Amino acid sequence: MLHRATASTGRLTLVAPAALLVAVAVACWAVTAHRMRGMDMGPGTDLGALGWFAVVWLTMMAAMMLPSLVPMALTFGRSTRSVLFALGYLVTWLAAGVLAYALVKGVRSLDLSWLAWDRGGPYVAGGVIVAAALYELTPVKNTCLLHCRRPELLSARARPGPHGALFTGLEHGVFCVGASWALMAALFAIGVMNVTWMVVVAALVAAEKLLPWNRATVATVALFIAALGLAVAFAPHQVPALTIPG
Repeated sequence: MLHRATASTGRLTLVAPAALLVAVAVACWAVTAHRMRGMDMGPGTDLGALGWFAVVWLTMMAAMMLPSLVPMALTFGRSTRSVLFALGYLVTWLAAGVLAYALVKGVRSLDLSWLAWDRGGPYVAGGVIVAAALYELTPVKNTCLLHCRRPELLSARARPGPHGALFTGLEHGVFCVGASWALMAALFAIGVMNVTWMVVVAALVAAEKLLPWNRATVATVALFIAALGLAVAFAPHQVPALTIPG
């Protein structure tokens, strides 16, 4: 009986944090879909004020990234440490979002007329997406993705205690930003408020982190993203769910 009780407690220790992270992700998907209704203006979507964008971005990252984070979060076992690990991870993505916001706002402030959609806009957006596909095949991407996929690598660098879980989450987030920033750049290029393409990018991120066929999955994602970039550049009206600016 004692053995059964111990086994049940062990399973609960694993199931509870996983269920919590998935529940938070589902809730964030619902909030994201509601808040972004009618806001997608396609490539070059206005990001709004920094405070508003930061909240929306953090909600997006929780929706998109937490499900694929579950296997790594379970490395910490206890619910509190798993949650702190996930919190540190999301803080890293928040920092990446703020950096992307500054970059986009900086480019927009230059008022470059050739970026207009009826001029060079499709080629610029398509070029960003194709560049994201090329990054998929780099050694840096491969190294970062390995750290996002292998729990034993996380265990080797995990720090003890609650603060250790938080800082390990921050460090793990750096690796995962390194693995997935190009896919997020592709999302910015196609329209960061586009919920349909958010779902697609989230599925690609999850596939790369969770499917056992690492190289084949990354190569398939790279081909898909490259084809998308070429379609955005040369046949944007044929891209499903793409909002054409203007």
